[in-house]
Amino acid sequence: MRHQSHHGRLGVHPAHRRAMIRNMVTSLLKHERIKTTKTRAKEVRRYAEKMITLAKKETLAAKRDVLGFVREREVVNKLFKTLIYRYAQRKGGYTRMLKLGFRAGDGADMVFLELVDRPMEEKSVEPTADKKSEVIDATAEEVTGKKKKKAKEVTPAS
Repeated sequence: MRHQSHHGRLGVHPAHRRAMIRNMVTSLLKHERIKTTKTRAKEVRRYAEKMITLAKKETLAAKRDVLGFVREREVVNKLFKTLIYRYAQRKGGYTRMLKLGFRAGDGADMVFLELVDRPMEEKSVEPTADKKSEVIDATAEEVTGKKKKKAKEVTPAS
């Protein structure tokens, strides 16, 4: 009987599973978003939320416990300096899973596991020229062998 065995096996040995979960929790706290399978995300979510809840105590013992699980010291510093203040008013539910569909190789459910209330990434929007007109201009050059001259603006003489 498997009494009080509340974790998924994930198809690996216990030591490998623990190492994988520790690495994924570290990556989640570092990058605030990871792409993984649905089953792994459910397991990682449990531990990530425990780490955030533990860090919200802001004690030395809590910091040592988090350092014993999370792999990188910089990530622990980020957790204790920024993330706990972001989630100070929240009593749980620090992560969410966004479905992505199925993986091409084996058909596994893929998800984004991300921290809620994370700052949105700013994408730089650069104006792009109309590609259709560029193609037409390029073909006209090839056919005629001449470049199109730009019309000069005529200003009225005063």
